[in-house]
Amino acid sequence: QAKECNGIKAPIDTSKPNPNEVEFDNLYLDMNGIIHPCTHPEDKPAPKNEDEMMVAIFEYIDRIFNIVRPRRLLYMAIDGVVSIAPRAKMNQQRSRRFRASKEGMEAAEEKQKIRQEILAKGGILPPEEVKERFDSNCITPGTEFMDNLAKCLRYYIADRLNSDPGWKNLTVILSDASAPGEGEHKIMDYIRRQRAQPNHDPNTHHCLCGADADLIMLGLATHEPNFTIIREEFKPNKPKPCALCNQMGHEVKDCQGLPREKQGKHDQFADSLPIAEQEFIFIRLCVLREYLERELTMASLPFTFDFERSVDDWVFMCFFVGNDFLPHLPSLEIREGAIDRLVNIYKNVVHKTGGYLTESGFVNLQRVQMIMLAVGEVEDSIFKKRKDDDDNFKRRQKEKRKRMKRDHPSFIPGGQFSPQALGNRSSPQAISNPRQAAFEMRMHDRQNSTTSSSPNTSLTPDGSPSLAGGIKRKMEDSDSEPEPEDNIRLWESGWKQRYYKNKFDVDASDEKFRRKVVQSYVEGLCWVLRYYYQGCASWNWYYPFHYAPFASDFEGIADMPSDFEKGSKPFKPLEQLMGVFPAASGNFLPPTWRKLMTDPESSIIDFYPEDFAIDLNGKKYAWQGVALLPFVDERRLRAALEEVYPDLTPEESRRNSLGGDVLFVGKHHPLCDFIVEQYKTKNAEPVDMPPELCHGIQGKLTLNENAVLPDE
Repeated sequence: QAKECNGIKAPIDTSKPNPNEVEFDNLYLDMNGIIHPCTHPEDKPAPKNEDEMMVAIFEYIDRIFNIVRPRRLLYMAIDGVVSIAPRAKMNQQRSRRFRASKEGMEAAEEKQKIRQEILAKGGILPPEEVKERFDSNCITPGTEFMDNLAKCLRYYIADRLNSDPGWKNLTVILSDASAPGEGEHKIMDYIRRQRAQPNHDPNTHHCLCGADADLIMLGLATHEPNFTIIREEFKPNKPKPCALCNQMGHEVKDCQGLPREKQGKHDQFADSLPIAEQEFIFIRLCVLREYLERELTMASLPFTFDFERSVDDWVFMCFFVGNDFLPHLPSLEIREGAIDRLVNIYKNVVHKTGGYLTESGFVNLQRVQMIMLAVGEVEDSIFKKRKDDDDNFKRRQKEKRKRMKRDHPSFIPGGQFSPQALGNRSSPQAISNPRQAAFEMRMHDRQNSTTSSSPNTSLTPDGSPSLAGGIKRKMEDSDSEPEPEDNIRLWESGWKQRYYKNKFDVDASDEKFRRKVVQSYVEGLCWVLRYYYQGCASWNWYYPFHYAPFASDFEGIADMPSDFEKGSKPFKPLEQLMGVFPAASGNFLPPTWRKLMTDPESSIIDFYPEDFAIDLNGKKYAWQGVALLPFVDERRLRAALEEVYPDLTPEESRRNSLGGDVLFVGKHHPLCDFIVEQYKTKNAEPVDMPPELCHGIQGKLTLNENAVLPDE
């Protein structure tokens, strides 16, 4: 950490050896994993505007750079159009943004309603503040913010290359939001291409910064022996103050508008929590690879065991428990040990399969079918066990609540009779009327003893129990919590029929439809694996259903086609915004484009519902459910946009174009003179990059119109 002296932070010399006792060659930043945490940091106030946001991003990058200290390459990748890859991801983006908009409006309405109720009852609340808030929906390719971010990052890189000794010989690549593809997949594509070059150093030590769990799978898929992931340490259940009264200890829905009690001498600090700076952890994939080798090694196989191939199979099997592009199978829940179950089945049937499930990003569907049907045989018992475990958990929780209620003191006296913490030096406040206080304590004790013995008896004015009129138990005192209705009942016979009827509105006996769902899912598995190992097979493919089939439905998949449309192109940035934004975020779009989201006469108004159903799908909370949004019809969207394309300003047209990666080097870098020479000769053709001048990195260079040459 930077040391502070007289209020000034002394810069860290990152050219010195790494204090973590490991030297990294390449650092890759999945920038969306940095940008989003900067909108709601744990260790400082949230940024109020774009300028504060940019500063927060630069500070975060500096922090990571100080920890990792790469010696060869820094690669910054921002999610590009189709906001993180193809249509498949676009639907997930759409669901997130629509849901965020809906939940935001509902939360604001609920907060206002509770506020009015509390004030009507005479409660005390601080005056309502209109806070300036940074809208995180602008973190989508095509918005003005993302364009400004790219410009600011160019400035940041140039500044560090000129002033920071740790950056002196560093090669920096910036892939901003105009370059199509998901941030982490642009990084993986770069690593794959460099691995294939004859000059590649196999001992390169990679470090990838990002929060997504799929980075672990992607890191394993590279087969690089030295791969580390750095991410924020997750600390759950951090207490937050109530959004109405700003007091700790309760949520908005439980707020009663009570005045804040004075808590000791330094009361102004009572509710302010000590803020600890965000900490980071390393995930060393070389250690995970050792564990996987112990787990996956099998003896007496009918074929030669290859650990790297078995890692590819393990990554593929993890797709079944959920990924960004496909819903997980109903019988495979990661928290129920689904990965272990799949590994055990994989090892049991490997003698029948006669080989590996995958090869270089392609799937052997005949072998996958054997694994899936083996899972299908135990599906019924999985659902029954899930129900038993759920019932046992609820029973234990109910007993715990009863125990806590029983052990909790029914009455705590105040004043000088109140319990005092050990070591508390402040003396309790003296009681002015001891006789009255004693009487109140006696009555309270008597009342509790009678109500506990007979909960439906009430007390007469003289304190004796009365059998007339019972006391109704409040709903909130009930031990049972309201459960979402489950119409599927997977633990009861007939579950498949009910699932297809409720989720797809078809009969389970409709073999043709079931086969269509399975084929789409199989296509998805093939597409995702190819995306992980080779790059995007098609920009147009997406899974056209909200739900997955059952493992037992994967019969006859061996002959299913898994080819994808060639020559497909990604959406342009503004087209993508139209595909993922709800009407409430239309302010990020040109006025005539925005009108298509709100005008009742618009030909695509049905893409932008103000309200939509959320199917809890057996879960408890809304955020875990499935948002039932209409899928965007690409042809209809493009046809509607053709009419408004002429309304774009030159600046908007520039923002709507696709770009590529930009390479930066400082004037001390060995490659600098070679690049300057290209600008002097104004060479318009792509030129091969000499790997001996750039740590073995290879590729083709073209001139950049916004280049900053030495001494400019």
